[in-house]
Amino acid sequence: TSGTCIKCTLRISAKVAAATGHTVVLVDQTEDILAKSKKGIEESLRRVAKKKFAENPKAGDEFVEKTLSSISTSTDAASVVHSTDLVVEAIVENLKAKNELFKRLDKFASEHTIFASNTSSLQITNIANATTRQDRFAGLHFFNPVPLMKLVEVIKTPMTSQKTYESLIDFTKVLGKHPVSCKDTPGFIVNRLLIPYLMEAIRLYERGDASKEDIDTAMKLGAGYPLGPFELLDYVGLDTTKFIMDGWYEMDPKNPLFQPIPSLNKLVAENKFGKKSGEGYYKYK
Repeated sequence: TSGTCIKCTLRISAKVAAATGHTVVLVDQTEDILAKSKKGIEESLRRVAKKKFAENPKAGDEFVEKTLSSISTSTDAASVVHSTDLVVEAIVENLKAKNELFKRLDKFASEHTIFASNTSSLQITNIANATTRQDRFAGLHFFNPVPLMKLVEVIKTPMTSQKTYESLIDFTKVLGKHPVSCKDTPGFIVNRLLIPYLMEAIRLYERGDASKEDIDTAMKLGAGYPLGPFELLDYVGLDTTKFIMDGWYEMDPKNPLFQPIPSLNKLVAENKFGKKSGEGYYKYK
């Protein structure tokens, strides 16, 4: 099977796909980004090989070389899409950008090629509508870090054919993942439950009912979560979380779960996005 992974955020998915015997074309905007992505994949593979082939370093080297040989790169998605069975897109979370990309790829892709989006916040139906293959279009939502996270949400729209759905379920299983199925509802399963929980934690803090630190400690020790909600918000990125919330609010402004969060909006306006910027709800060195 040949699969095209578009955008560097899916480079680890590309690595996982290549390591399970798939031929992968990694597509991004510039050769520089692609070189960095390929280097990141190689470093990650060497770490895996070191553990997996601790007793046989030569076999580890062969595993790395074989996997890397299954990954090629391109800056022109349209030129490689004609020979692929599956396109997995992971570009910026912007409906217009995704629609433009898929509309273009739809013209060059083979009749049998399945299109999938790794979006975590946009409706798959709205992306699929830019193409003429709504029956061969679905959501394939991986979770970071991809090598460690077993879950993949497979999103079936009302137009997705059973054959397409089953092909994607089989593909995720071959990757060694555990697929779960969900209709095309905002946030699918994980984010639809997780984001409102994170927002409720902020509202609890904004009301002065408890400190950030105590809320985080309570959820770690009381619910067994590895990270408290504020630690998780800073890890995910406050800008990413706000983007998802804004999209949901636009879709359903009367839903009390989707109401704007003042402190989140303020921090994002101040370019305090969490760990990646050095400050969010907490400060980082």
